Amino acid sequence: MLGTVLHAPGDVRVEELPRPTIQKPTDAVVRLAAACVCGSDLWPYRGIEQLAEPRPMGHEYVGVVEEIGADVRTVQVGDFVVGSFFASDNTCETCRAGYQTSCVHRDFVGGSQAELMRVPLADGTLVATPGTPDPDLIPSLLAASDVLGTGWFAAVAAEAGPGKTVAVVGDGAVGLLGVLAARQLGAERIIAMSRHADRQALARELGATDVVAERGDEGVARIKELTGGLGAHSTIEAVGTQESMMQAIRATRPGGHVGYVGVAHDVALPGDELFFSHVHLHGGPAPVRRFLPQLVDLIWTRQIDPGKVFDLTLPLADAAEAYRAMDERRAIKVLLQP
Repeated sequence: MLGTVLHAPGDVRVEELPRPTIQKPTDAVVRLAAACVCGSDLWPYRGIEQLAEPRPMGHEYVGVVEEIGADVRTVQVGDFVVGSFFASDNTCETCRAGYQTSCVHRDFVGGSQAELMRVPLADGTLVATPGTPDPDLIPSLLAASDVLGTGWFAAVAAEAGPGKTVAVVGDGAVGLLGVLAARQLGAERIIAMSRHADRQALARELGATDVVAERGDEGVARIKELTGGLGAHSTIEAVGTQESMMQAIRATRPGGHVGYVGVAHDVALPGDELFFSHVHLHGGPAPVRRFLPQLVDLIWTRQIDPGKVFDLTLPLADAAEAYRAMDERRAIKVLLQP
């Protein structure tokens, strides 16, 4: 089968790879209907995250179950499924508490930028749709596999809700879908922080009431100006840098909540500032599986359209161009068609 492999920073190749097989009785093999490039894929692509050896890429996926292990019960061959980027049993105490990405049996799901993939712990990881989706729903279902679920978790962790002002730091797909999530959770005011006109427009379409183009201390000052000097009740951090984390904390009022889901790279929090801020911090790798049934239903019934974050679609064979387009910010998020 064809699959995408990152050999070195900037060196993405689509090549012949071994066909995945059932390795454990809890596995499933899925034929991909769509995959995509994630913002987190750009860290090793840019050389910021070290790459020890060539790596099959991709962790967002939807498709049709082609084969199941002997112990798989909740999905069947022929089911159209959405899965999360961490495999989980969905039965352990941690999973039942809603933190499937910290499952005691968790396993990272990778290699989805391909024609086929193996999914471990299929019963706890995959969610079948009510039937075969219309083609126009596939981008939104794909978004649910990661960026929608991650943005949703960020909004939940930030305690976005009725009467709240929510600030969103980061205008990538996760930040934009954090805007959508905050709107769905009933936030009264949603401030998207973005310097890019196309992303600002999409943020407004997804529910943002205000846009702040400034960054850093200037961005914080602007948020406080919009909130009577207090800051946001809830702030979503969807980047993962020192600057974005501090911007999120400083833009949040005392007693407010920061939901952080940007994969942290060299982030160090000043203890004294955090101590006196009275800001709650909660986040980490999003337990997408917790939200998948609800998100699939919202998409299936056409109440939300998170697939709007895909602004470029390419064949799998053009995966290298997909990476370039996202790296150069010519695309928000690229959908790949195997």
